Amino acid sequence: MPKVELHCHIEGAAPPDLVRRLARKHGVDVSRLFDEAGDYAWSDFSSFITAYDGAAAVFRTREDYAELAETYLTASAAEGVIYTEVFVSPDHARRTGIPYEDYIGGIVDGMRRAEAAHGIVGRLIPLIERHFGPRTAVEAAKTAVAHLIPEVVGFGMAGDERLHAVAEFAPAFMIAHEAGLPLTSHAGEVMGAESVRATLDALPVRRIGHGVRAIEDAALVRRLADEGVVLECCPGSNIALKVFDRFEDHPFKALKDAGVIVTLNSDDPPFFWTSMGREYRIAHDHLGQSEADLVAVTAAAIEAAFCDDATRARLRARLQGHEPAFPRG
Repeated sequence: MPKVELHCHIEGAAPPDLVRRLARKHGVDVSRLFDEAGDYAWSDFSSFITAYDGAAAVFRTREDYAELAETYLTASAAEGVIYTEVFVSPDHARRTGIPYEDYIGGIVDGMRRAEAAHGIVGRLIPLIERHFGPRTAVEAAKTAVAHLIPEVVGFGMAGDERLHAVAEFAPAFMIAHEAGLPLTSHAGEVMGAESVRATLDALPVRRIGHGVRAIEDAALVRRLADEGVVLECCPGSNIALKVFDRFEDHPFKALKDAGVIVTLNSDDPPFFWTSMGREYRIAHDHLGQSEADLVAVTAAAIEAAFCDDATRARLRARLQGHEPAFPRG
């Protein structure tokens, strides 16, 4: 089944073996980054962010990032993924010391190699790291719009949703918006429905990263449906981070049944022991989605992608034959 991903953090897609190998190459101590089984060690959202930053710190060169992107897209293509948008971070590039043009250039190099070998298309969404604060966010936005290569298709915000009021980031988002970039922002993951509402009120976003806590407010759910705001849902991540206790408690189906446009995504796959293939299996086995439903989810993700019209047409063509009536708009 063709799959489309709209929500994945590129450093969060780094397999532990690749991180360990690059740590040895660059002399980075990652002894506390992994548990006894060799997986990433974290216990809650705060320690997850620490582990994420630790993994990101081993990527130091353009070729490091090319290898990361090629590795992730190749593995995704093997599971049927035809298109993926990955989040990239000007802040991580700055903190690691790699020039931003080499950072995104390496990722694009890897994406092109994966596309040539496997047909998967990759695009980039630079984002703000919320926990670094509003002032740093403005600098990240300026960096992003100064390097608008064709593969950069949007702008967003991730990081610790508990820190800073979302309205404080409006100046940074306006820089990207005025540059013509469509917008997304994480909200309604570790914080509740009010976080989603505040984001919709403060920022001209087309999509919300996660957004699943909107289910706590029926009026907000209606607003999402009425305004056509797309949710980048990540069920595996939500269960791993204990946003919900069980897959059966996840509101994916309830949101979809209420008319909200929902998509499936892996977020930070090796951190949460998942992949795009697993996310679709979760939706089928636990979230009440038939195979036809899942094809419709892919179709919705194609329409919600921030890519250009020509790329969207290519993706639609690749889905034809899996669904007789393709939704538009």
